[in-house]
Amino acid sequence: MAWWLRSYALLFRWALLRLRFVVPLMVLIQIVLSVGIVVGFAFLIPGVDEDPVAAQYLSTGAMAIALIAVCMAFAPSMVSQQKTQGIFDFQRSLPVPRSATLVADATTWVLVALPGLAAGMLAATLRFDLELRVSPLALPAVLLVALTCVSIGYAIAYLVPPMAAQMTTNLVLFFALMFSPINFPEERLPEWLASLHDVLPLTYMAQAIRDTLAVPAEGVSGLPFAVLGLWCLAGLATTQWVMSRRG
Repeated sequence: MAWWLRSYALLFRWALLRLRFVVPLMVLIQIVLSVGIVVGFAFLIPGVDEDPVAAQYLSTGAMAIALIAVCMAFAPSMVSQQKTQGIFDFQRSLPVPRSATLVADATTWVLVALPGLAAGMLAATLRFDLELRVSPLALPAVLLVALTCVSIGYAIAYLVPPMAAQMTTNLVLFFALMFSPINFPEERLPEWLASLHDVLPLTYMAQAIRDTLAVPAEGVSGLPFAVLGLWCLAGLATTQWVMSRRG
């Protein structure tokens, strides 16, 4: 255990040093994205100020989109660069637990995402005068969403060639922003697309955050946590398998 913790600490420090020049820009982009969704999308939705449900979807959806952007788009892009630069092969050669590498990277990206989450929620509170009913599960929900995004993004980045990985993760971000019931209710989607989202994790990411920041009358549903847990385990297992392969 001590070896794992020491490996994690060293890998986490190394990750911060590698990203020290790009992290400020990523944080800035994420803050602009989170605030932009809250403020900009409000212009596209008629009567959003008089519709508390729409305002709630838009506000909490901005947080989900921010996490998806950082952990499922930016992070895999960095992994793709590492593969082309030889850093990926170097990481696999290090005498450290593969799980420590994954957890260190995930910690880094969660920290990068936090300023944007805070900025988005602050902008939503000021813009819509939201009344939040925060659950104790809010922090675990955010961490689970972030870890699920990282695990899926890393699985994509490790499995496919760098260029294809970057295009795929950008497509996922576009799909989440435009065609996923994150910033709007699922009822607005065609039936076939709504059925597709019943198995994809994007809807459950938004629901986990929304239900724990504005707890509904029936309480917080356990379904989003269960589905995200399965997707997270699948992504982590795939990433672990790829990192442990020889050659």
